[in-house]
Amino acid sequence: MSTEQRSHVVAIDQGTTSTRAMVFDRSGRVVAVDQQEHRQILPRAGWVEHDPMEIWQNTRAVVGGALGKANLNATHVAAVGITNQRETTVVWDKATGEPVHNAIVWQDTRTQSICDELARDGGIERFKDITGLPLATYFAGPKARWILDHVDGARDRAESGELLVGTIDTWLLWNLTGGSTDGGVHVTDVTNASRTLLMDLRTLAWDESVAAEIGIPLAMLPEIRTSSEVYGTCKPGILIDVPVAGILGDQQAATFGQACLDVGTAKNTYGTGNFMLLNTGEEIVASKNGLLTTVCYQLGDAKPVYALEGSIAVTGSLVQWLRDNLGIIKDAKEVEQLAATVDDNGGAYFVPAFSGLFAPHWRPDARGALVGLTRFVNRGHIARAALEATAFQTREVLEAMNADSGVPLTELKVDGGMVVNETLMQFQADLLGVDVVRPVVAETTALGAAYAAGLAVGYWQSTDEIRDNWGEDRRWSPQLEQGERERLFRQWKKAVERTLDWVDDDTA
Repeated sequence: MSTEQRSHVVAIDQGTTSTRAMVFDRSGRVVAVDQQEHRQILPRAGWVEHDPMEIWQNTRAVVGGALGKANLNATHVAAVGITNQRETTVVWDKATGEPVHNAIVWQDTRTQSICDELARDGGIERFKDITGLPLATYFAGPKARWILDHVDGARDRAESGELLVGTIDTWLLWNLTGGSTDGGVHVTDVTNASRTLLMDLRTLAWDESVAAEIGIPLAMLPEIRTSSEVYGTCKPGILIDVPVAGILGDQQAATFGQACLDVGTAKNTYGTGNFMLLNTGEEIVASKNGLLTTVCYQLGDAKPVYALEGSIAVTGSLVQWLRDNLGIIKDAKEVEQLAATVDDNGGAYFVPAFSGLFAPHWRPDARGALVGLTRFVNRGHIARAALEATAFQTREVLEAMNADSGVPLTELKVDGGMVVNETLMQFQADLLGVDVVRPVVAETTALGAAYAAGLAVGYWQSTDEIRDNWGEDRRWSPQLEQGERERLFRQWKKAVERTLDWVDDDTA
């Protein structure tokens, strides 16, 4: 069956808590989906790990599951795209395919001492002009350095070319295209590379001097390619002979899937964390307000498109925390019902600085706080405060984005798992004072990866089809009086102040 006759595209969406495979048709409609959660390994406070082998096994299982539900096989698939939790880092043996350590997850804070050491000469913005990023535990380079420093013999093996490193996209691509037994392709795309603290935003190449300063041998790094091209074909397995033709980090994939293809368009994804991206076109915009400068996407031979990003560490994972750590809900969906039992937050504010505060503060010394408590506050108020924390943090990022771009957003496109929560979406519109718009396909992360792959093989002809496929499902307009909106936000900012300067050297 020729590529032109192949009827569907598969997207692998490897996220922080689960792996999904989704099958799409030409209209961008979801035909089938399969999903599996993986373990969250928490060795100590602030440390978060995943088992890369478990993720790879789950990936194979969900691809088979999705194709089975769609009653399709590899001969029906034109291409496969990959989207992934971005900064999570794997180091593995090239000869055996075995990871030398668990993957260190983007939320993990163990690299703070490495970041502090690097910041002694030039501060946290030491590499920002080159990479667009501040020195922070968030990014992949220091995570790889930690593994090389703490696994016996790893540094020598990395320098001799025995070990490979990559974010999850690279790990999955290498395994899909043959791994250690059949010449696995060791490649990442520009969006993921831009999250390592190692790539020059202008040249789209690894910066040798930055890599040397951070302590990462160039020999172990993947080749950087565009977001939409054929990297290789899948070797024996469920997707045999299907080209892997698209890679986008999850937030860039959602931006692409939301059809934010014009300068000044933006989206906000509500997932484990929240991530707002603003398309700045071919211009690299340096943030003065705590945002990241990142690659948005690059399609084949076209010039790269850049973005400003506001990254929030904890939003949806706060709901999981209420479920798993406190037990005040049994299912994440219950949080909206519990929040609806009260009219407001009862004066309680929940700042979920579990791993410090990301944008726009970048304060690794912060820790979570629930403030404003009185005897009046009950479970419903705490549930509502947890939901509102997502909206408050989003407003902080939106204000920074408006200041950096000079063009205030008039509406916000939203996607991700939390956008089914209508209480949250209405409060978000109320707090921002602009319309919040949910698309028909709310899980746009997988859709973006599918588009990137499909465009590379001619399944879709141009990005005009992406624009045409996008459709509005629901719109929320502000209903809150402006004075009340500002009062709530003022109280939130006071709550944030209470979380700062918590971690000292002897309590880190």
